[in-house]
Amino acid sequence: TAATQPSTNWHLKENAREHHTSKFSGDELVVRRGQAFTVTFNGTEQPEQNLIFTAETGPKPSKATKTLATFGISSTASTEGWSAVLQSSSSNSVSISISSPHNAVIGRYRLSVQSTASGSPSTAKLGTFVLLFNPWSSGDDVFMPSKAECEEYVLEEFGIIFAGNKNHISSFGWNFGQFQGDILDICLSIMDRSLYYRQDPVTDVSHRHDPRYLGRVLSAMVNANDDQGVVLGNWSGTYEGGKNPTSWTGSGEILQNWKKSGFKPVRYGQCWVFAAVLTTVLRCLGIPTRTITNFSSAHDADGNLRVDEFYDAEGNHLERGADSIWNFHVWNESWFTRKDLGPSYSGWQVLDATPQEESGGIYQCGPASRNAVKEGEVDLEYDCPFVFAEVNADCMYWNYDSATGKKTLILSKSTEIGESISTKAVGRDDRVDVTRDYKYEEGSTKERDIFKKARKKLGLEDKFDPTAPTAEEIEQQPDISGKFKVAGSLEVGKDLNLLLVLVNLQPYAKTVHVKMTAWSTLYTRRPVREIWKDSVSVTLSPKEEKQFPIKIKYNEYQQQLTTDKTIQVTAICHVEDGVQVLVQRNIALDNPAIDVQVLGEAKVNKEVDVEVVFTNPIDTEVMDCVLQVEGSDLLTGILELRIPPLKASEKSSTKFKLIPSEAGPKHLLVNFSCDKFADIKTFKMVNVTY
Repeated sequence: TAATQPSTNWHLKENAREHHTSKFSGDELVVRRGQAFTVTFNGTEQPEQNLIFTAETGPKPSKATKTLATFGISSTASTEGWSAVLQSSSSNSVSISISSPHNAVIGRYRLSVQSTASGSPSTAKLGTFVLLFNPWSSGDDVFMPSKAECEEYVLEEFGIIFAGNKNHISSFGWNFGQFQGDILDICLSIMDRSLYYRQDPVTDVSHRHDPRYLGRVLSAMVNANDDQGVVLGNWSGTYEGGKNPTSWTGSGEILQNWKKSGFKPVRYGQCWVFAAVLTTVLRCLGIPTRTITNFSSAHDADGNLRVDEFYDAEGNHLERGADSIWNFHVWNESWFTRKDLGPSYSGWQVLDATPQEESGGIYQCGPASRNAVKEGEVDLEYDCPFVFAEVNADCMYWNYDSATGKKTLILSKSTEIGESISTKAVGRDDRVDVTRDYKYEEGSTKERDIFKKARKKLGLEDKFDPTAPTAEEIEQQPDISGKFKVAGSLEVGKDLNLLLVLVNLQPYAKTVHVKMTAWSTLYTRRPVREIWKDSVSVTLSPKEEKQFPIKIKYNEYQQQLTTDKTIQVTAICHVEDGVQVLVQRNIALDNPAIDVQVLGEAKVNKEVDVEVVFTNPIDTEVMDCVLQVEGSDLLTGILELRIPPLKASEKSSTKFKLIPSEAGPKHLLVNFSCDKFADIKTFKMVNVTY
């Protein structure tokens, strides 16, 4: 017989404080595993000793899959399974402390109690609660000893993502927003929409105690490939029918849109969007996670630890072959133990939700132990060879003749890939370089030894190819060297000034015919539109150095520029009686600045004014100006303000109000766009007091 529904007091405030879940905004209890929480209920009138509790999760709970637990009242909490300890009782209510095991399945649980008063058993539902990973608890697979790191990698809603290129690192803020409104519910539904769950819900739910399993599953679910996941990637340079990937400022809007549309993939994302959304989901579930940016990142499609780039005789970068080198690529690291590999491979694990290559037939990547990557242990699960190549591949630059199909090696470089690997500092808005955690020093014997070890494990040995190197793969010594130097500022709206510097390395004169091109590209270096081309012939005296100034005017590149604001400049130098020399430079332009000021003191639940100032730096009018603002605990959702057109050099000032809801250092993210400048981003730290 079902008893009258008891009323349950979940002690939301006290439990949340103990469990580091106070930032969740719902009225459902959210707790972490391996730690006790208190529940009080009434409507049971018999000795408490006869109460039997049931906690269950998933579609078909069972003890065998550890998705169902029954437990009575005991005198002390169990360290193994679920347990309940009596706190206090009165004539009609009982307070108990419930503990879950360190390796409990995470997710939404249903709690009920059975009593055998008056001889006939009756069951009453007490309600539901959500159980998460617990990085504060030493028994948990995600245990993180440093409290400051737990704060940053689980509780911090603001992040900084690094972009640009290795010569010019830029950054922008991101609102992860893992505690906003219904984000937790959305994260739980992401798990229930994965291919793994659809194929076998019972087994999938039973694996949800394992951060390694969930990390892999969620890396597949954040991209839309295979499973109608959260974000649809688009690297075409045209983004009709969706939002330009550079325009997002946080994950909340993306996850909400996915849910609102009936779980249709949100258009569009590129690498940092996938990484940021995965950070939100994993932090929400309690797995410590951060974003990592790798500069000059290799996408080695054929698994030979080498990327090939092709150029024609005019210096145009050809899209041939599936390999590519991205100016930067963003992935994730999550922190957990690797019981499957052993203690030396625990700690930071690489996960990558950007759909680049299939793994096990699905676009998913990781977890790859960062230590395994550093030591060249590429045979360890999961996807180590791909991650190893992203930071270590050798580059081969080829000249390709489309008429004959002949390719000639121009140069190869082993120190080009994987530079300035970056992440946000703990507790500060600074960049930290983690390159040394991925590899030994470039050019050191140790680093080359590890590279050889990895090749050997992959069966590549010391060859360029599985076959012996052909004649065309043997490099010849060049007679000249060249490089592009930047002269002046790199800003959208200003002319681009470069110098091509050529040096004759020989003690006799050399004649060189130079073909130069500049193309607008995506951050993946994919050429989109030609901006400029030129050619010059020059005779260099013995050991002479010559400089050729190059000016590309704003009005020449403005129409061609992509929203990634990147340009690749290439010079192919055809040396008479010598080998060709390739000179290239990837240029990332900065947007003009916007200025954000908080006018007055920011106090909890009090209005405060913010002013955003933008000055049009070009000599033509800018139109379609929109300001977008968001920030956890500063305002709800996203504020969008339309701004009237600005004439040349005109200054606009826009004011709006914030009502902060919580004290502490908070971040306001501002994104300004108009027809001539896409997504000028900045962030402002706002210290909120009571």
